Amino acid sequence: MTILRFLLCASAAAATLSGAEPKAPIFKAAVVDSNIQIGYGVAVADVDGDGRKDIVLADKNLFVWYQNPSWQKFVLAEKVTEIDHVCVAASDIDGDGKAEIAVGAGWNPGDTINSGSVHFLLPPKDRRERWTPVALPHEPTVHRMRWVRSGTSEFALVVVPLHGRGNQGGKGEGVKSLAYFKPADPRDPWKTEVIDQTLHMTHNFDPVQWDADVESEMLIASKEGLFLMNRSATGWEKQRLGGVDGVGSGEVRFGRLPKGGRFVATVEPMHGNSLVVYTPPASREPKEWIRRVVDDTLADAHAVATGDLTRSGSDQLVVGWRAMNRPGVKVGIKFYAPVDAEGSAWKASVVDDNSMACEDLCLADLNNDGRLDIVAAGRATKNVKIYWNEGVK
Repeated sequence: MTILRFLLCASAAAATLSGAEPKAPIFKAAVVDSNIQIGYGVAVADVDGDGRKDIVLADKNLFVWYQNPSWQKFVLAEKVTEIDHVCVAASDIDGDGKAEIAVGAGWNPGDTINSGSVHFLLPPKDRRERWTPVALPHEPTVHRMRWVRSGTSEFALVVVPLHGRGNQGGKGEGVKSLAYFKPADPRDPWKTEVIDQTLHMTHNFDPVQWDADVESEMLIASKEGLFLMNRSATGWEKQRLGGVDGVGSGEVRFGRLPKGGRFVATVEPMHGNSLVVYTPPASREPKEWIRRVVDDTLADAHAVATGDLTRSGSDQLVVGWRAMNRPGVKVGIKFYAPVDAEGSAWKASVVDDNSMACEDLCLADLNNDGRLDIVAAGRATKNVKIYWNEGVK
């Protein structure tokens, strides 16, 4: 970090802590694609190795990527399964500068026996051509996946289904969340490891650096609430951080407050109306974290992201909602900045007013200007958009 940038960040953080109202960035929207079908999942990674982050999308029948900076669309794979595609994981896991991509499909949450699929995509020499899907073992209702650091130089593909096998109405067998370890030849059998199989309706998860080690821990949002999963020498240990009995949570993301304190943001209930922030208690008793409702006016909220979009030295929140099957209800994206170091109050501002029925979103610096931009995919609006971060004015 340059001395000038350090001074600017310190000044912004000091202003927030001194009681000044936090400011939101100016966002300039740009349409990448106005003709998608659903846009179940969006990721950002350098697909072609040119040093710029590209956009990767899981659409209903296509897995595609948009090349930065022209945003030309290339198909990775088409109709991997007869029923919908649902998720994608893209990250450079071997250090060659090019993303490895895994995908999930066979989406039918009502079929908790036979639905779901997991595939690793083998890239061609020219990555703009079609990739070859390699089928991996899977549990039913595959829903979310991410590449997660599992050691100094190793990554695992973590896949979290929505329901347990044979589960009906969120009851029955727990969700079997799995870690997959890629062999040298991805066409060979992959080793798998069970992370947990006790929770129900595990809608989303977030890999986090919770401890000082290089290995990632995971936050999981479930019907039972918010949980931290920590891998030990004897297996994965589970700790409940919070939640409301009978409500549960859907989305989950980790962030840092102005003085370095932790927070966890969730949507409650799953596909719910409330953006909720959890912060640690002052002491170890009570063990569960402090719950604060930031906004309870959302409609079918379906995406949360955290990051330092203002370059203030701490994180802010971005949430998107889709208002599915709610005619006349607005959709969109909001930005929230913490007003104090405790995360007890947040200031909201509108990023998108009714042109993005947000199914998923993520943050990334797409033009290498040092500012995080927002990438979102809209279900009913059938679009992919970038919200360019032009800084705090």
